[in-house]
Amino acid sequence: MKFIKYISILLFILTTSIASSQVKFEAKASKQKLGINERLRIDFEMNQDGDNFNPPSFSNFTVVGGPNQSVSNSWINGKRTYKKTYSYFLAPKKRGDFTITQASITIDGETYKTLPLKIEVTAAVDKPKDPNDPNFIASENIHLVAEVSKTDPYLNEAITVVYKLYVSPTIAVDNWNEIDSPRYNDFWSQNINTQGQKVQNGTYEGEDYRYLVLRKTVLYPQKIGKLNIEPLSLDIAMRVPSNRRDIFGSRLMTRVNRTISAGNKTINVKPLPETGKPIDFTGAVGDFNFNVSTSKSVLDASESLQLKVEVSGNGNLKLFKLPKISLPSSLEVYEPEHKENVNTTSSGMQGNISDNYTVVPQYKGKYPIQSISFSYFDLKTKSYKRLTSDDILIDVSNGPLNNTNANKTGAISNAGKQPVVLNNDQFAFIKTTSNFTRIKPTFFFKTNLFWSLLLFPFLAIPLAIVIRNKKATRDADVYGNRIRKADRLAKKYLKGAKKSLGQKEAFYIALEKALHNYLKAKLHIETNDLSKDKINNLLKKKQVDEQPINDFISILESCELARYTPIDIVTMQEDYDKAAKAISLIDKQAR
Repeated sequence: MKFIKYISILLFILTTSIASSQVKFEAKASKQKLGINERLRIDFEMNQDGDNFNPPSFSNFTVVGGPNQSVSNSWINGKRTYKKTYSYFLAPKKRGDFTITQASITIDGETYKTLPLKIEVTAAVDKPKDPNDPNFIASENIHLVAEVSKTDPYLNEAITVVYKLYVSPTIAVDNWNEIDSPRYNDFWSQNINTQGQKVQNGTYEGEDYRYLVLRKTVLYPQKIGKLNIEPLSLDIAMRVPSNRRDIFGSRLMTRVNRTISAGNKTINVKPLPETGKPIDFTGAVGDFNFNVSTSKSVLDASESLQLKVEVSGNGNLKLFKLPKISLPSSLEVYEPEHKENVNTTSSGMQGNISDNYTVVPQYKGKYPIQSISFSYFDLKTKSYKRLTSDDILIDVSNGPLNNTNANKTGAISNAGKQPVVLNNDQFAFIKTTSNFTRIKPTFFFKTNLFWSLLLFPFLAIPLAIVIRNKKATRDADVYGNRIRKADRLAKKYLKGAKKSLGQKEAFYIALEKALHNYLKAKLHIETNDLSKDKINNLLKKKQVDEQPINDFISILESCELARYTPIDIVTMQEDYDKAAKAISLIDKQAR
């Protein structure tokens, strides 16, 4: 009997486990890897009907279709087969590795969940065209093209990439959204402002089209060899003609969403020739002028003058160093102030850069400043050129003479020196006897100091407990600590700017430097190749709100404009407070 009892229990357990295993609820993806211009289908399938279906959030995707619900119910050889499916069609928002989290449903009072799905989104890929697909018309009548000005530039030679959107007159574009921006690895890049561009008429592959210039970017390659320019990808909402017609015989329009890409571009960067390369060549490429000048040539000792080393023209002005000057030791020289007045257009950088030295002579005399030279690679002649400055003579008319130069022979004169005379009273001031007195001994035991030191540890224990409790409370205040840390960070970076309040140029240079140094520390990047668009995108990826980002970029723009407009100290204080608030908010919100 016991054996039969055990068998019954075992059969019951097996029956229960089989019954529970019959419930299936799983998520299936149409593909695990897709391009940013492709679509993804996610199916949530169950073999029993359920309630309270909760889909994932799809935070990194845009739901372009669904949920579509389908039910399949069949009988085969007396056995019922049931399947219910919820389907979603997704478009990725950006590149990266993402996880589609769990969906849940309630079946017979039990909650079931799917397993997470790993999805990899890559750069745009070429997709086959399906003539029967409504998107086929759109694919044949709208094109995003990247036009590269030169495919075989020299190292540090400017090239321009222009992105144009060509649209056939037969379709209408409602709106578009940039979903993937090119990452110009191995290039120095600068976007050119294209706001206000108008739609123009043109041709694409021999057919009439309308086109709009969406973006212009100037690139300076920083490596030789084959470099890849990644594609720009857009999500476009448009209306295309369908096969249906209205009662008047006109074609009806169908709304279509389509992701298009400009495609990858490859350029072959040539190295600069080694033949004739100067030893002091620092990488300047373009067409330049070179000049060394002083604010004055005649002055008095301790009076300052400004010495400027300047390069102007067209080329990679921000990507090389200016030559250093060599001055006589009698001229005190301070670290130079670097200035850039550079405008980036479709043809590259234009303007001038300079190092401004403050020089203060100490002694009267005439001081020659020897000429210095600057070398660069000329793209027109494809050869190296050297420019040399003129000699400059500084005449210090009034001031003390340099005594080190008075005796040009280097001899030391003994005139006027007296012999040393020794006498017997020479050491008479040294005492040979002492006046020591006996000091009365003192005792430490039972003195006030003794009792104070004895009782101090007992009094310090409650104080230490109170301090530790306050520290624990402060450490537990995560939000408060984050606020205090952010405020300290803002004060740290803006310390230099605060010292220069009231001095317009010095203040805004220090403020701009503080903002860039903060970005370097926060984003772990170099900021000399960052545009405002990139700053905006990087901070958004850190989950920073729109308002602090706009304030930060606004302050950067103020720093640029302040050099050319009159600014009072009230405006400077407002910009300082705005910068401190922006840094503090960004540091609190950034993840």
